[in-house]
Amino acid sequence: MGSQRKCLVIEDDPDIRDLIALILTDAGFDVQAVETGHDGLIAAERLKPSLITLDLGLPDMDGREAARLITSVSDAPILMITAFAERDDELHGIASGATAYLIKPFRPRQLRELALQLSPQETASSAVLPETCSQP
Repeated sequence: MGSQRKCLVIEDDPDIRDLIALILTDAGFDVQAVETGHDGLIAAERLKPSLITLDLGLPDMDGREAARLITSVSDAPILMITAFAERDDELHGIASGATAYLIKPFRPRQLRELALQLSPQETASSAVLPETCSQP
């Protein structure tokens, strides 16, 4: 069996942070949440998460700046979750290192599906091919 996926949630609004954590915990993630870009950068390096959700409007830095810094210490896909809904916002988010972009308000199912898509769980059976299949 594979190990549990870890998700780092970087969101300054406690209600949204708790909602994201609840949805992702229910989806099978071990969730760690922080409220600033600086704390997110430290946690991304320390936790080695399999997914990071990131708000654009953080109290200490712009989320795009946080994404650029995080990609220097982590290979985890970054899912930006933000109220900035203009096409240019999404393009700038992706250019700064985000893998995907989700606009608030979002549906819990949207978040769950995107998170599972961005961080597929590896299982022991998918890592090893049975001997009978390895022969041509």
